[in-house]
Amino acid sequence: MAGFVFFAPSPRHLSLADAAALGQQAAGRIIKVALLVDAADEAISAVIAALKPDYLQLHGDETPRRVADIRRRMGVKVIKALKIAASEDLAVARAYDDADMLLLDAKPPKGAVLPGGNGLAFDWSILADSVLERPWLLSGGLHPGNVAEALQVTRARGVDVSSGVESAPGVKDVGKIDAFVQAARGVSAG
Repeated sequence: MAGFVFFAPSPRHLSLADAAALGQQAAGRIIKVALLVDAADEAISAVIAALKPDYLQLHGDETPRRVADIRRRMGVKVIKALKIAASEDLAVARAYDDADMLLLDAKPPKGAVLPGGNGLAFDWSILADSVLERPWLLSGGLHPGNVAEALQVTRARGVDVSSGVESAPGVKDVGKIDAFVQAARGVSAG
């Protein structure tokens, strides 16, 4: 999966024109995920028209009802990001029955501008014995040096990374990406 960020405060934010060009290059080669934060229907429609994503990743404070509405009206699968700090935060996952997948990310610090991509991890051990009914991905503070441990502790079937493979905010580092993928694959192969 490749994420395309549509959130202006993020250093990873893409214009619709850039997303359309990148989306054409990615078409048929990788699953495209459009990341949005509390977006209005018009903005979501514009992103869908430009990128033609396989999934919408809703990373804001979207309610279960809003997630269901977006999925139904936009006709695109939905990944709902949930902010996790403690085991009690996992209880909210049950409410998102209409999400196709969940993304478990660390709660941002108070006053943070970004709802994710802050390079923070949460205590992965709270996932060790949890049973989530929806498919889910692990996110938050992952990098080449800790992804293997995160996968071993959580038994996650997939991970999401952004800031952990950057040389500067919004600048991906090919070497870090390769190291991350190799570390993650080492766990699944082992």
